[in-house]
Amino acid sequence: MLEELRSKCARPPPGAPGWRAPTGTRYNGGFVPALTIAMFNPSSNDVRRFFCEVFRKQRAGEILSPMEAIAGDWIAGHPEYADELSDADAAVARDYSVEGGKTNPFLHLSMHLSISEQVSVDQPRGIRDAINALIGRVGQHDAHHHIMECLGEMIWNSQRDGTPPDADAYVECVRMR
Repeated sequence: MLEELRSKCARPPPGAPGWRAPTGTRYNGGFVPALTIAMFNPSSNDVRRFFCEVFRKQRAGEILSPMEAIAGDWIAGHPEYADELSDADAAVARDYSVEGGKTNPFLHLSMHLSISEQVSVDQPRGIRDAINALIGRVGQHDAHHHIMECLGEMIWNSQRDGTPPDADAYVECVRMR
């Protein structure tokens, strides 16, 4: 397996001896190995199974990876999701459409993870300071819920207008909370 990963990721530059065209996915004119796509573009079923597995590991007292530990902290902050997280197969089969009127716990937890990642890398630029200021006013969990509204607004505006997400407007929305 290691050799397969090396062959997909460690390629000679185009035109060099041993170079061959990649067989993965092209993105912005560059090669992205299929493994990378799987890691950063999970399906909704992958996301649901991830959170269910973290919940299972927490309850069993098993060691969590760093990402699982972050997810586990957010799961602990939402005990109301315990039923949905306790059965991965049922979670994958469940419908969380808007018409059903029920919050999608997996989307909600994913947004918590996304915001945590934004803070850790300060992306978009300035989001870390904006979020930390908001956390100072309302606490971390409530701050994340305010930020989710800003994130949702940014995505909605982008989709409505057919434009890229406006990171500056997003950061400003968080600052104004």
